[in-house]
Amino acid sequence: MASQLSVSVGQYSDMGRKEAQQDFHGLYLPREPQLSSKGIAIAIADGISSSAVSHIASEFAVTSFLEDYYCTSEAWSVKKSVQRVLTATNSWLHTQSQQSPHRYDKDKGYVCTFSALVLKSTTAHIFHTGDTRIYRLRDKTWEQLTRDHRLWVSETENYLSRALGIHSNLEIDYQAFEVEQGDIFVLSTDGVHEYAPVQFIIDAIRAAGDGLDNAAKTITTHAYAQGSGDNLTLQILRVDALPYKDADEVYQELTQLPFAPMLEARMVMDGYKIIREIHASHRSHVYLALDGETNTQVIIKTPSIDLRGDAAYLERFLMEEWIAKRINSPHVLKPCSQTRKRSYLYIVTEYIDGQTLAQWMIDKPKPDIKTVREIVGQIAKGLRAFHKLEMLHQDLRPNNIMIDSTGTVKIIDFGSTKVAGILEISSPLEQTNLLGTAQYTAPEYFLGEAGSAPSDLFSLGVIAYQMLTGKLPYGAQVARTKTKAEQRKLEYNSARDTDRSILAWIDEALHKAVHPNPQLRYQELSEFVFDLSHPNKAFLARTRPPLLERNPVVFWKVVCIILTIVIAMLLHK
Repeated sequence: MASQLSVSVGQYSDMGRKEAQQDFHGLYLPREPQLSSKGIAIAIADGISSSAVSHIASEFAVTSFLEDYYCTSEAWSVKKSVQRVLTATNSWLHTQSQQSPHRYDKDKGYVCTFSALVLKSTTAHIFHTGDTRIYRLRDKTWEQLTRDHRLWVSETENYLSRALGIHSNLEIDYQAFEVEQGDIFVLSTDGVHEYAPVQFIIDAIRAAGDGLDNAAKTITTHAYAQGSGDNLTLQILRVDALPYKDADEVYQELTQLPFAPMLEARMVMDGYKIIREIHASHRSHVYLALDGETNTQVIIKTPSIDLRGDAAYLERFLMEEWIAKRINSPHVLKPCSQTRKRSYLYIVTEYIDGQTLAQWMIDKPKPDIKTVREIVGQIAKGLRAFHKLEMLHQDLRPNNIMIDSTGTVKIIDFGSTKVAGILEISSPLEQTNLLGTAQYTAPEYFLGEAGSAPSDLFSLGVIAYQMLTGKLPYGAQVARTKTKAEQRKLEYNSARDTDRSILAWIDEALHKAVHPNPQLRYQELSEFVFDLSHPNKAFLARTRPPLLERNPVVFWKVVCIILTIVIAMLLHK
């Protein structure tokens, strides 16, 4: 055995006799420390023929798996990490289908079969749903490791019983087993394995030696020649070297990282030199540090040692890093790549040279409307990055928003973020630090209801209102409402009642954004941002003063004309 995992790979894909390619495949061979902490991942997906958008599903499934898996916490097991990623992927695909014209026809939605293999240390982890397949060739033994999820109605009629995107809940097969040096894994779509004989595949691989790409092409070409009318995709992975057996102890340590000690200035941890503590609470500690490798300032967040026995809290803490890595937006806090082995449990993110929006509002108590629009627009862009991936921030407030020295606004702190399909973080009310946050929390959360995109929009509306008025639209009343009846009685404090000059149509936009009923709020962030800058005709009509106030002379002239007509009609009877 060697000290490091090493593999050889060959891949080939062709659309065959079809007019479009609905297969997708991918592979990621990381360097250390990810090679040891996360392993090697390879995946294949096949879109269903009846759907015109299934190629999108297969591409999204593979790319999101390969990207998101390596964003998950090193403290999670392979099984937990992949299941989280695939659950989120399935939820996104199913949502796209539900929002399409074919939401009642699963055969035309964003659906694909999926199989993946993760090699970590000396263990293979297999994840599978649908009818793509994974085989293992060990010495002379050929074994199918996956089971086709097809339901046969008759000898000629069958359909997929499981796949990504079919149902809101994902059911996926998982198995793990020890790997031996020389093991060969083959991943294929049905366009290949239904037409290429097993012995031909084995012989082609054996004859290819190190030319596994040629072997993959030879096998798919043979399947095409045998009459395959489907797309053809094949991946071959051979295990050339395995790490030492005693390395398992190292991997075990990675999944059980200890809590970091209390850090002080000038201390060094994993190559990070602590500069000073920025924030401390009973839940976490935040430090400014210098990365000795890149010579850049970073932020290190460690969990409080007092909560080491709180499994739910640790789950949220580990989720934060994964969530940050999934999102790519200039208006969302960016995590730093982990290029060194961790000795403790912590999160590293970019350092933002600026101030929180809460401090900004103290320094600028009466900002102009143009500045408020710009800030709200940037926050909305950050929120859209969450919503695009079926995630809700759920704790948007001035202290969780930073403005850097260039004026760029960034959303930070993802401790309450909800990922579609993952229920561990279901409500911002689960936080113990609710005090000071409740005033920005959407009313539906106080009724125990699940949040939605309009829930985040409510928080943004409250922030916009506060920037413009210095107050809150309902004061502290929202947190005291426990029934829908009480929420219907909430009275909106018009922004025009303050000592600031706020146009009526802007006040109406704010009112709609913070409506207690989520169905009566804006359903899209873009609509709210637009209405803050452009007079909504419906609002103008509703807020326009009566004719008597606008032009009394015209009003009385109209009244006189109407009276004259009425009198004339009466006299002619």
